[in-house]
Amino acid sequence: MATPQPTTRVLIADDEENQRMGLAAMISGWGFQTETASDGQDALEKLPVFDPHVLITDMMMPRIDGSELLRRLNEAGTRVPAIMITAFGNIETALSTIHDLGAFWFLEKPIQPRVLKFLLERAASQKRLAEESERLKRQLSYQGSIGDLVGSSESMQQVFSLVRQVAPSKATVLITGESGTGKELVARAIHALSPRATGPFVAINCAALPETLMESELFGHEKGAFTGAVERRSGCFELSQGGTLLLDELAEMPIGTQAKLLRVLEDSKVRRLGGKSEVTVDVRVLAATNREPAEAIKKGLLREDLFYRLNVFGLELPPLRKRLDDIPILVESILLDLNRKHGLKVTGIDMDVLSRLQRHPWPGNVRELRNVLERAAIIAGSGPVEARHLPPSFSAPQRTAFDAAPAPAAKDGIQIALGTTIEQAEKSVILMTLAHTKNNKTRAAEILGISLKTLFNKLKEYGADSGTYPAAGS
Repeated sequence: MATPQPTTRVLIADDEENQRMGLAAMISGWGFQTETASDGQDALEKLPVFDPHVLITDMMMPRIDGSELLRRLNEAGTRVPAIMITAFGNIETALSTIHDLGAFWFLEKPIQPRVLKFLLERAASQKRLAEESERLKRQLSYQGSIGDLVGSSESMQQVFSLVRQVAPSKATVLITGESGTGKELVARAIHALSPRATGPFVAINCAALPETLMESELFGHEKGAFTGAVERRSGCFELSQGGTLLLDELAEMPIGTQAKLLRVLEDSKVRRLGGKSEVTVDVRVLAATNREPAEAIKKGLLREDLFYRLNVFGLELPPLRKRLDDIPILVESILLDLNRKHGLKVTGIDMDVLSRLQRHPWPGNVRELRNVLERAAIIAGSGPVEARHLPPSFSAPQRTAFDAAPAPAAKDGIQIALGTTIEQAEKSVILMTLAHTKNNKTRAAEILGISLKTLFNKLKEYGADSGTYPAAGS
């Protein structure tokens, strides 16, 4: 069992001082931070300040006993894993408390240190997982991101909303979208925000396995089931027990295997290859495909009945070319990750690079964007990524009628192309005026007839206040 983190806090509520102080000394010796309370009332007063990861409470105490303490915590919405300490004659009451009030476990006196330490570590781990899940939920709700899945555009906000809605349920989900749009990231987000977050997440790429091995990978096999099966092996369904299984590139799965998969989904039972008995599995299944399901069914690549069985909740990811407004926040997130991964000190990208990235069609979607930035960041090493760091295909961007940066028409003027929006024209005028004043913002504000504060706000909006687009953490 892993050593508890130094910040793991344990509140001990017991009216017997010797028992209370003895427990505190022993638990502190294991590396936990402890606080004590003389009864349930004292514990309620110390909870908001100490904010424990785990609560240990005696059942029988004056003023407020252990059961009433847990009841009040539940009513207040305070979720703290609690270990109930009870005498022999109160075991039935303790079991009732666990069932009705959600106590983590109970221990009978006299307490066995080894068992207590084990339960403390498990309870603390549960608390940290709950906190991480809540953090992810807040991040998803308010920042428009979860892990590497990032986006502030309306289309991605809709995706996040659907993830929030489906994650707590048991429904199967079919995730569709082009390659590189982040289908596995969505599946991981659903798992992380679900009640199964503490269970395993297993992903299998149906396109990467030969047909002869597909069923063995999914359902497992017994020793001697086929040539080379030298021992029993559990399949992905058994490995995902209590968690989530992602079937990636579903339409690449052989039709014969799809029929067997349908049976497993309906019965929640798998039979290993060469096996005589079935194994019951408790697994939430998510599926993903980069093919249009209707077209895959028409071509005979996807069983129609399997599609309807999996498509209880459909979730489609937009391609990057349809959410180009997300490129700045994606760049920010990716560069931060690349700095950690490669030990780089890249501070962001300059405005010319951002303009070129937003003109690219991105057939490989976010995966392609990450690859382009990884190459450019490694070449740059530190400072901002500049145009010279990009691959050759980005060296000569093609301007369109809707580009924000206009071409100069005369010595003292600029040309705005037909079709340019008011916002784009405004941005062009401001940036060209700054270029004319050699970045003298005070002079530029005077020429533009706006306050210096308004100019700074506009530049911040464009991500151009320092001449480069900043990366997170810079």
